[in-house]
Amino acid sequence: MSVFSENIRLLRATLGKTQRELSQQIQITSSRYSSYENGKSKPPVDVLIRISRIFNVSIDLLLSVDLTKHSLKDMLKLPDNRIVLPVVVDQQGNESIEIVPQKATMGYLRGYSDPDYIESLQTISLPFLKNGKFRAFPADGDSMPPFRDGSYIIGKYMEGINDLKSGNTYVFITLNDGITYKRLRAKNKTSLTVASDNTFYKPYDIPLNEIVEVWQYATGIFPEDF
Repeated sequence: MSVFSENIRLLRATLGKTQRELSQQIQITSSRYSSYENGKSKPPVDVLIRISRIFNVSIDLLLSVDLTKHSLKDMLKLPDNRIVLPVVVDQQGNESIEIVPQKATMGYLRGYSDPDYIESLQTISLPFLKNGKFRAFPADGDSMPPFRDGSYIIGKYMEGINDLKSGNTYVFITLNDGITYKRLRAKNKTSLTVASDNTFYKPYDIPLNEIVEVWQYATGIFPEDF
């Protein structure tokens, strides 16, 4: 069976529901739902969205991460209780901040939703950062002073594009550019206009369909601080 089939079987059992009960919630026949759990067919996008909302689990995790190998308690729960990201904690139970190394920036694009990859990253703890999920990303170049090569931007995970505000700075994880740190200028219908603080570089648009994650700037780490 597929990862998706195993995941929905696990999540249904976690909710304590029968296939018939869940199919009624999804508004499909029980035989159709059964075919999803048995791996005989795949749901169309509209049904997949309904399944994601009922289980409160992102579509990305449903399709790509084997949840049977990980505790749901170790996933990040957003304000609407939707599970989207693996969370790493230290031996004392404090949430850790994963550090994405400079040499692994493209690897992050492939592994950002994989708990095994996230657990392999080095971590730090900053007690003053609370109420959210934080991650450290390497700065690159001179487009966003005072950040430069060797420094890190720590960002807070943002759930949706609607939560972004013009004028704030964000780490954007995109399909084409990987990790990029920019200031948001404007939200358009199909793209975001972003700019560097270094005026030598011109503003440009990032298509919404290329964005896989957004992290709002929280604080920074500079080599001279250590």
